[in-house]
Amino acid sequence: MKHIDYIIVGDGYAGLFFAHQLIKHNKSFVLFSEGRKSASQVSAGIINPVVLKKFTTFWKAQEQIDFLKDTLAEIESYTGKNYLISSPIHRIFHDENEQKLWLKKSGNEELSAFLDQKFDHLEVVKNDFNTGKVNQSARLQVNGFFMDLFDFLEKNELLIKEKFDYGKVEASEGIYKDLQFKNMIFCEGMGVKENPFFSDIAVVPNKGHHIKVKLSEPIPEDITIKKKHFLFPTDNGLHFYGGTYDREQLHHHVDESAVAQLVNGLSEIYPYDFEVEEVNFGFRPTVKDRRPIIGRHGTYDNLYVFNGLGARGILNGCYFSHSLYQFIEENIPLHEEVSSDRFK
Repeated sequence: MKHIDYIIVGDGYAGLFFAHQLIKHNKSFVLFSEGRKSASQVSAGIINPVVLKKFTTFWKAQEQIDFLKDTLAEIESYTGKNYLISSPIHRIFHDENEQKLWLKKSGNEELSAFLDQKFDHLEVVKNDFNTGKVNQSARLQVNGFFMDLFDFLEKNELLIKEKFDYGKVEASEGIYKDLQFKNMIFCEGMGVKENPFFSDIAVVPNKGHHIKVKLSEPIPEDITIKKKHFLFPTDNGLHFYGGTYDREQLHHHVDESAVAQLVNGLSEIYPYDFEVEEVNFGFRPTVKDRRPIIGRHGTYDNLYVFNGLGARGILNGCYFSHSLYQFIEENIPLHEEVSSDRFK
């Protein structure tokens, strides 16, 4: 029987950022991955402190941005790469009223660090009313991040590539098959609905599609463009455009109406020919109050859940992995706003 501190079940942002906390603090662990692409792995990787519909920010935005930068620098110490792409978001304005609202909001104390007061005009794409730049926005190099971290875990014998079997968990003894564990963390996204220990948590699936397109005329490479959706270059010469939000069409195949919505949205801002080369979708685990769900099992105090990261998976996964670690190891209470107890 092998003795370890932690078992992590799940291989998205929650699982990998929590694994980083364990690496950083020299804890022994294994991470279970089925090897299927999670919603995290097909995500856009947008790091954005502003809600771009209403030009507002959100709880702990600056703290989360700062913490992410520090964490990615720590991860660089063992993967040799930093996955932060400096590619600020340029939000295309619909009309003059949006320009005025942006300028008004940029005077707010909580938004002044994020909303640039100087407007820009972009080449190639339609932006009759110019664009506003979101300072401190960026992207994560999603493929590299997951590939390199899985590679690191595998080389260090920390990765178990198999479907996790809930029936083999002896929680009161802290045993799973031939592993004796102190704590088990479930970070499964929508997979939690099959988890008998936490299937009742209040996460709701939100299906998101994106397309990868070949553009006939190049756009600026060092920015991320946003109107209805995000547009930016990928590693292989294509451009990412997406993603949609759908709580109704939850089947496990491509929804052609979502693809049509994306093609129309891109056509609105890009007046040249383009070809759709690829379509992807995933199911974001979302929560009614837009905060993660983190907590300890009601009966077994060695089982924990870390879920509900929603559309801000990178920022939420990074920042709250540290909160969960402190909760378990240092008995520091979770923020009421993210604790699973808030639904009791």
